[in-house]
Order: sequence, then C-alpha cells, then structure tokens
Amino acid sequence: MKFKNVFFSSIAVGSLLLFSACSSKDAGHGHDYRTFHSDGSIEYGQIEDSYSSDLVMYLAGNQFMAMKEVIQEFQKQNPGIKTVYVETIPPGQILKGQILKQGEINGHKTAQNPDLYASVNLGHLKKLKAKNTMSDYMIYTHNQLELMVAKGNPKNIKGPKDLKRDDLVQSHPNPLTEGIFKFYGSQMLKDLDLFDKVTGGKKCKSCWAVKDKTWFTSRHHRETPYRIEQGQADVGIVWATEVIHAKRDNRPIEGVKIPAPYNMAHKVAYAIGKLTTAKNPSNADKYMEFLSTPKAQSIYASYGFVKANGEDVKVKAIP
Repeated sequence: MKFKNVFFSSIAVGSLLLFSACSSKDAGHGHDYRTFHSDGSIEYGQIEDSYSSDLVMYLAGNQFMAMKEVIQEFQKQNPGIKTVYVETIPPGQILKGQILKQGEINGHKTAQNPDLYASVNLGHLKKLKAKNTMSDYMIYTHNQLELMVAKGNPKNIKGPKDLKRDDLVQSHPNPLTEGIFKFYGSQMLKDLDLFDKVTGGKKCKSCWAVKDKTWFTSRHHRETPYRIEQGQADVGIVWATEVIHAKRDNRPIEGVKIPAPYNMAHKVAYAIGKLTTAKNPSNADKYMEFLSTPKAQSIYASYGFVKANGEDVKVKAIP
C-alpha cells in the first residue's frame, strides 16, 4: 500500500483507514519502512526504494519516533538529497538478514548495501569491519531502559525486581535479533538474578518463552505497547524514549523508571557507520556530519534520547 501525507482525497482517506486497520493487526510494522521526499511527503513500505534513493539507511528500530523530524531537517539543510529511504527494525535482524545476505521484506528483495547502518551494539559494526564492509563509526546518541505498563499502573509495578512476580504477563524484546534485550535487558535480568525466572532459558522470537507468562516479540517497539493496550501483557522492557513517544500519542501507557545501574544508561550508545559498498557515500558523509550538529542533537533529545558529547561524535576507526 502506498500513499503520501501531503493531502487526502476521499480515496486517500479510504486508503488510510484500510492501512490503519492493517497496522492494528501487525502493530504498525509497515511504518518501519519509509521513504522521505524533499517536498515533505512520506511513502510507506516501498522496499524497492532501498535500491534507488539518494540516501539509504538501515537503523536500530527504537529511534523510529524521531526519524520524521530528523530526516526532514536534514533534507531542509541538504535540498539536493531528494529521497531518503529509512528502515527502522532490530539491528541484529538487519545485519544477519539484509546486509550479510540477500534479504526480503514482504516478498520484495531489499538492498544489501545501505549507505549507512546503525546499531546499539558496536559489535555489529565490528562484524562488518571483519568483512571489509565498514571501517569507521561515530556515536550519535544514548538511551536507557524503562518498564512500560498500562495507564494507571494497575498492577502496581514499582521496578524491575517486580518482574519476579507470578501474577504478571510480560512482553519483552526477543534475544535473537533485538539488541535491547540481547545486550542490555538480559544483562539487567542477570544482575537481578531474574534471568531464568523471566526467560525460562529460552531463545526465540514471536513466541512464549514461558508459557502464558513471558512473550518474546518480533519488534518490541511496536508489539509491546500494542500488547499492553490489548490487555495481552502487563509490563515490558523498552527504551525510555518509547514510553515518552507512546504518551505523546495519548496511548494508555505509562513508564516505571529503572534505577541505575540496571537501566544500562552507562552502556547504551548508538553507533553509525558508512558501508564501503555504499552507492551514495558523499550523502552518507553529509548525514553523519549533520548528526553531530546541535540541531540534530536537540531533535533527538526532544524525544528523550541523551545527547552525545563532543568525543562521541568524532568519526573514528572501528576497533
């Protein structure tokens, strides 16, 4: 399905309603593939644009809420870059299923050579370095873990230690492709001696890790708020930014803060690098330069991200 957000005729409204209905079934996954045009319009799900856009980026999914403002400001400053294709899904899934091998999305092949790739785990970029596909990177923002619950916190969840409770149904990112859990959420649970209790030692996606108690998502930033809204879950580990985003959209969601060091704020850093196989290397350089500017940093901060410092945004060799 394809539509632009410039105006709505009666046909476009009908299309939007149908799209919305589909989105409710898949928790909005279709919005994770967007093409931004310099005239301000946005197209959804045009996977073939990964081959032809002026800038192609595959990014850690949990920053999806900030991308419209970030990209439109970037295009405002760089009017010659007419189209920017942005994919926001789990970075491990991108690396394994779309860069290291030919991948498909909704039956369409997707380019193996995005101009830029970003992850919450530098180890992903190191794998690309080992393949001679990436050499340099920069850190452009930070985040931290939080618990998402229903509005009013009906289960009276006070913090991560409550995840040991047997009366809670939990929805967490899967440990296979979602870096938030693979590298951070799982460590928090281990530090609290709750890992086996919560996960049952199971590694899977879109599955019950512990039957009727712990669900592992395919894409947590879409599924967890959806499951909580539908009464299918009581609590889930998410990024703090996702709670802010859900509340801004007036969704019946609240957050429960996770205290340091369990929130992993001291470890979480978003790393981005240009692929050596990029079709648009100069545009990729322009985007990385943009990310280091006060304007870009302020946009990310407005969505709850933590600003990168001067040392972070320096381009450096992947160790």
